[in-house]
Amino acid sequence: MTTPTTRTLDVPGASIAYDVRGPLPTADGRPALLLIGQPMDASGFATLAGLLADRTVVTYDPRGLGRSTRSDGSTENSPQQQAEDLHRLIGELGPVDLFGSSGGAVTGLQLVSTHPEDVLTFVAHEPPLLGVLPDAEQAFAAERAVQQAYHQRGWGAGMAAFIALTSWPGELTAAFGDQLPDPAAFGLPTGDDGSRGDPLLSGVSNAVTGYVPDLAALRAASTRVVVAAGIESKDLLTWRSSAALADALGQELSVFPSHHGGFSGPEFGHAGQPEAFAARLTEVLG
Repeated sequence: MTTPTTRTLDVPGASIAYDVRGPLPTADGRPALLLIGQPMDASGFATLAGLLADRTVVTYDPRGLGRSTRSDGSTENSPQQQAEDLHRLIGELGPVDLFGSSGGAVTGLQLVSTHPEDVLTFVAHEPPLLGVLPDAEQAFAAERAVQQAYHQRGWGAGMAAFIALTSWPGELTAAFGDQLPDPAAFGLPTGDDGSRGDPLLSGVSNAVTGYVPDLAALRAASTRVVVAAGIESKDLLTWRSSAALADALGQELSVFPSHHGGFSGPEFGHAGQPEAFAARLTEVLG
């Protein structure tokens, strides 16, 4: 396994930490492969990066997350701002192949829409785009119910509500939120430590789930765009948003192994199938 080298890049209002595994410029002339998440930072890609040893792989922490600091006075996670951060990072790397997971896929959609020259192939894995769903109104209401549970009762209650939302099969109804699960049912804490800064639950990432993709720009981009989802997510929220986006772009959804975090190892408690996932990503990238 290639040992990562950590670097920093100063951008307006932030200092971005990123890790490089392999040589730059690349030894074989292929572009570096950039792996991005949100609100997940680079640590979530450690297993996957180690399985892609034939590529120079770059991971990064979005501004304000992980090791990346911000001095812009904001706590919002904005796809537009994060895409500009990535544009500056790619200026250091040269054009890349890009894999974006969850909110990272949303950032990638914005990047390709505004800077298509930065990316050769972009794999957008399960972007949580609530607005593309036929039940968008109910989806946004459910998101508000999750955030309300978090702000009223703390992290355990909020995460239990989030799990209920992301596990809901098919279209959401007004019934979601009527009886949210007990955190103890998932082994989550039932107490409240008073913190309210979680980037997933607090509402600071609403610009991610509320992002409206520029379909015309994506269709016109020189970038090859592949929308993907894990087979274990079938009929769940982020499978449905991915399928709706793929349909809007006139393509078939690319099916990957495992679940929303199918690239992850056991270090975060819900392991995917990282070896099969890496093989599928390599196949799709060509």
